[in-house]
Order: sequence, then C-alpha cells, then structure tokens
Amino acid sequence: MIERAQRIIEQGGVRLDAALLMMFPSSTRAFCRKACADGKILVNSRTATKGMKLHEGDVVEVVALAEKADNRVAANASVAVDCIFEDAALLAFDKPSGQAVQPLSRHESETLLNGIAARWPECVDVGERDVPLMAGACHRIDAGTSGLVLVARRQDAFENLRGQFARHEVEKTYLALVEGRITAGGTLEGELAHDPLLAYCKMIDPRRARAPLREKPMFARTRFVPIAWTQEGAEDRTLLEVTIFTGVTHQIRAQLAMAGMHIVNDRLYGAFAVEDFTGHALHSLAAKFTHPLAGTPCEIRTPYPAWAHIPR
Repeated sequence: MIERAQRIIEQGGVRLDAALLMMFPSSTRAFCRKACADGKILVNSRTATKGMKLHEGDVVEVVALAEKADNRVAANASVAVDCIFEDAALLAFDKPSGQAVQPLSRHESETLLNGIAARWPECVDVGERDVPLMAGACHRIDAGTSGLVLVARRQDAFENLRGQFARHEVEKTYLALVEGRITAGGTLEGELAHDPLLAYCKMIDPRRARAPLREKPMFARTRFVPIAWTQEGAEDRTLLEVTIFTGVTHQIRAQLAMAGMHIVNDRLYGAFAVEDFTGHALHSLAAKFTHPLAGTPCEIRTPYPAWAHIPR
C-alpha cells in the first residue's frame, strides 16, 4: 500500500489515472481509478476525478493507493466451507447455491475462497499472476449453481490441472432439474456468445444477436440424459444428468434453455420463478481427471442436493 506520497507533475496533458500508473507502476489502473473515486488522491490539495487533465507544476498527493501485492483474497474464517476431499496437492469443496466462488475485489469477504484462505492460506499465492483473486481455484461455477469446486494447494498442481481443463480432458458431470417431461437424451452442440445488448452476462446463439458481438463466439458441447421424473403441483419436472465437454460460460443453462429445457428457477434463461428456491436447480456433481501429482485417474463426487432426491 502506497501512503502519504507526493509527486510534482513535470509535463502536463496526461489524465490523472494514467499519470498515477506511470508514477506508481506497482499499482494497477483499476486501483488508481478506485483511489480517485474514494477521494484518496489529491491534486493541489483537492480531490480530483480519474479523468482530470494534469498541468505542469501540479502537486499530486497520494493518501492511500493499493498495489498489485495487496490484491489478495482476504481470509474470513466466518465463511463456512464443506471440504469433501483433501491431499497435499488438491482440495475439493461442495459449494452451496447462492455463494460466489471468488471475490471480484480484495474488499469482498463472503465468497468460498475467503473461507478457504482462512483455513488453507497456502492457496492464496497459487494461480495465475494476472488473476490473483482466484487463490488456487482451478475453475469456477456460477453463484446460483451448487456443487464441486477444485482448488490447488501448490502451483505445480494448479498448472497441471488447469492444463487438463484447457485441453478438455476433465470430464465434468452435473445434475439439472428442468421444467417439463423429457424422455430422451441427446447432445447439444453450437456456438455461444455474450449478449451484446446486456451489461450483465447472458449467453445467446450468435446467429440471433441483435447487435455486433463484443467477443468471439465459443463452441460448446453438452450431453444430457434423463434419469428421473417428478411433479410439482401440475408441473412435470425431469432430473437430467449432464456432461460437458467444453467450459463455456453458462453453457448448460443456455444450451438447455435454447433446446426448450429450462432449468428450474433459472429466470435469466426463461424459467418460471419458484418461491423460496435459492439459485437455480443446477449442481456440479462430479469430475474425472488425472491427479496432478500422482498421475493416476481420479474421480471426486459430491452428494446430491435436496432438490435432486427424486424417487427413481
């Protein structure tokens, strides 16, 4: 953390946030902008906006400015975690629906990784340099999705397992409770893209985009098999076992919805709202992969969530 630092501008015409990053390269542009927004940067003894153009002779005073080294997951022992597997290289957790895997800033403290950091502090320094808030997490699932999350305790284990994910060598199985009665399984294939008209994340068929895409479409492949059926009032529901072969954002939610199989309570993708239902009825059940250190086949499974206990 940079505190009580002062600099005199020698050449004007530069934005304040850009000048801060040039003067303090150990920080980040995001931290510079946040410090300006929080009133922690003064220009000639007055607070200033990030886009202010500086002049020669201006005095920039830093009250407090975070550095890259400060961008770490904060430990929070009050966050409960359900560890279902542990060895010297790897941890596995059964995450509840409604809890985010990772914090989006170092100030967040209620995510799964905040709880992990309090109990396995070695994970905080594991991962990719440009994504420090992942703290060893080898993949992510949506906050509204429950189930398996794999976290590496060592850098070599992280790099090995991330490589397996990148090469699509990790077989991930999910449970999805969908609206309606589905009697046959199948495989869904196609490209998905972020909806360019929405500020938040929703995946769509890029061929139906109503505006130019902001990012390149991604190919997704999902297999589903119906394994049980039930009724809630007059509504039929089907429990699907789902296997994904790619790792595209919202892959299962989007592809099932496009095929007319809406996951229960997944309102973002067109399902009916269900009272007193947290998140949506999607659960990361299991993963098969090669153990990153032992080199042997490994499978980790989580228990079924309450909504998936359907008589079969």
